[in-house]
Amino acid sequence: MKIQSKLFLMLFSLNLLLVTGLVFLLQWSIGKGMVEYVNSKEVESLKPLVTELAQVYQKDNNWLTIQGQSRKFDELIFATLKDTVFIPPHTRPPSPPPPPVNNRSEIFTSEDAELLHAPPGRPANYALLDTDNTLIAGRYSDDFEYSINAITVDKITVGFLAVSKRNELTQGYELDFIEQQQSYFWIIALAAISLAALVTQPLARHLVEPIKQIARGMHKLTQGDYRQNIDLHRQDELQELSRDFNELALTLNGNDSARKRWLANISHELRTPVTILRGELEAMLDDVRPLNKKNIASVNEEVKHLQNLIDDLHQLTSADIGGMHYRKKQEDLVALLNAEKDKYSSYLADAGIALEVGIEAPSLTVFADRTRLYQLFENIINNSIKYAQANVVRITLGRDTTFASLAVLKIEDDGEGVGEQHFPHLFEHLYRVDNSRNRKTGGAGIGLSICAHIVAAHQGEITAQQSDLGGLAIIITLPLSE
Repeated sequence: MKIQSKLFLMLFSLNLLLVTGLVFLLQWSIGKGMVEYVNSKEVESLKPLVTELAQVYQKDNNWLTIQGQSRKFDELIFATLKDTVFIPPHTRPPSPPPPPVNNRSEIFTSEDAELLHAPPGRPANYALLDTDNTLIAGRYSDDFEYSINAITVDKITVGFLAVSKRNELTQGYELDFIEQQQSYFWIIALAAISLAALVTQPLARHLVEPIKQIARGMHKLTQGDYRQNIDLHRQDELQELSRDFNELALTLNGNDSARKRWLANISHELRTPVTILRGELEAMLDDVRPLNKKNIASVNEEVKHLQNLIDDLHQLTSADIGGMHYRKKQEDLVALLNAEKDKYSSYLADAGIALEVGIEAPSLTVFADRTRLYQLFENIINNSIKYAQANVVRITLGRDTTFASLAVLKIEDDGEGVGEQHFPHLFEHLYRVDNSRNRKTGGAGIGLSICAHIVAAHQGEITAQQSDLGGLAIIITLPLSE
């Protein structure tokens, strides 16, 4: 089942459950409320009886006139509730019609007895209790819950009228009202569920459609199509996911381009010396060139060049897979540079280049591998000798002016420099600005890539920019030890 269908079923089922539960809760609430209303209404209807019972007690100052007279008590109940729906079903008419009750004009007849069998709810019990809750007249059972109404004479409680509470309604206009409301509730519930179905479908589509777009994009990525861009106009996690997808596609596309360029460059770099070797060897085999030490030495130079290239490639791939080992400890960058600057000055002097060194801090301690830092410095110096065609190389070392916790090493020259479009690519594998690939000066384009690995292993950053001297500037930032 598709995720959109699952989401629709989940949302629809949740709505169905909530609406159904709400309907049953409303039905229960209205039913309970109506029963409580009927019970309170019955108690309200019996208030005249409470007053009349108080008069009965006040006449003799006791309950002797009604003591044990359940029939008489029922007649009083009937007379009070005759014109209401509250008629006790257990009351029966006497054989002969009784005389008027308390001078009332109503007579408790057999026709009245028929009305006593149609109460709205379960059979009701009515009882007259004294102040000790002893039964005086009527019917009282522990199976019922009662509403107790105090009977007072001169603000003194002389007894209680107990009226049993109904737990449900079986007939009457209140029951008709409840049944009508229940029908309305189910009609409303059906309409709400239908509306939920109509709303849930587009809502599920709205939530799932971005996922489908990302899934289609991911499928294209697996097929090697990295030029993907998903633009979701949303303000939620799916927007963040699409942004990350676009970043992934961009990274994969860049890596794919770098891989293709890497393969092309490797094949070119390896093919050139191999072609020269093959040509010279075939020339000597065909007696085009004499087999002497001079020609063998020329072939040997090509073999050395090929060996150097292979060693550089091995070192670079070792760096890529984490094969370059580091033995780090606390080192003073200022001391390291001072120890090597004479050697660098000699290297550069042989190429006709002057060295300027400017150290702006007495001490800069970093957690680093001394050997790898020397390799880093030498690679950049050699890069200046091979490419720059400069007259001056300047090395400056100090703290970063913005972040005091960083050391900044800047190596720059006044040579030809490179275009700004090349700056982001100078540290890529086998990248060379020299498109002619002059083997005398061009090199293999690996040295700066190794530099980038060394700096990254020291949690630093290496960048290229235009030099103030007019050539190229390589800037290295390394975190200082606390």
